[in-house]
Amino acid sequence: MITERDVEYVAWLARLELSAEEKERFTRQLGQVLEHAEKIKSLSTEEVEPTSHVIPLRNVMREDVVEAGLSQEEALRNAPRREGGYFAVPRIL
Repeated sequence: MITERDVEYVAWLARLELSAEEKERFTRQLGQVLEHAEKIKSLSTEEVEPTSHVIPLRNVMREDVVEAGLSQEEALRNAPRREGGYFAVPRIL
């Protein structure tokens, strides 16, 4: 069971300042999370094969083939502003 003191300690570690209402709410919510974790922990997983992903994955990379790129005009076609053949962006100081 998680206590309000546990929540205060975790908040202190995270350098968070919590109001009394937040401490109470987080104590209740974290308690519910831990109760749920206990229910899951009680499930039998004897016949479940270990997996790294819940769905099968396969390598979806393609061959690295050199292809023609965009021309300067094509690359700038949808630019909201351009200047001298380049994208024009606001200056950031």
